[in-house]
Amino acid sequence: MKVLLDTCTFLWIITDNKALSSVSRDFFSDPSHEIFLSAISVWEMLVKFSLGKIQLPTPVDQFIPQQRERHGIGSLSLEEASTGHLPKLPLHHRDPFDRMLICQAIQHELTILTPDPLITQYAIRTVWKGFPHKIDSC
Repeated sequence: MKVLLDTCTFLWIITDNKALSSVSRDFFSDPSHEIFLSAISVWEMLVKFSLGKIQLPTPVDQFIPQQRERHGIGSLSLEEASTGHLPKLPLHHRDPFDRMLICQAIQHELTILTPDPLITQYAIRTVWKGFPHKIDSC
């Protein structure tokens, strides 16, 4: 399964935060899953870091790629084809970062590992606490 990490999920994984359940952590660690972090999430972390909303132990431009590599997480670029899904999305979620993650999940047939109940309202596969589910209606 190809899995896209929500930004908070990535931060919880790399900081060993208790908000990430052991079942979700096991799902992330499953060697049969190909895990990705979007450039959109990197952008979101850079914005939050510059606003002082998140703290990181080393310069953000070094920290994120180091943590991706350390945890075996691939990088997912944003390309034009993914952005084309944006006007088709219903407005369940107004967060522009999450809406682009949803677009990428649609384009690349990815499952998003996220605790965000608003993301689960879209017709994409999401997982939290290890139980996959698909929302068929928007």
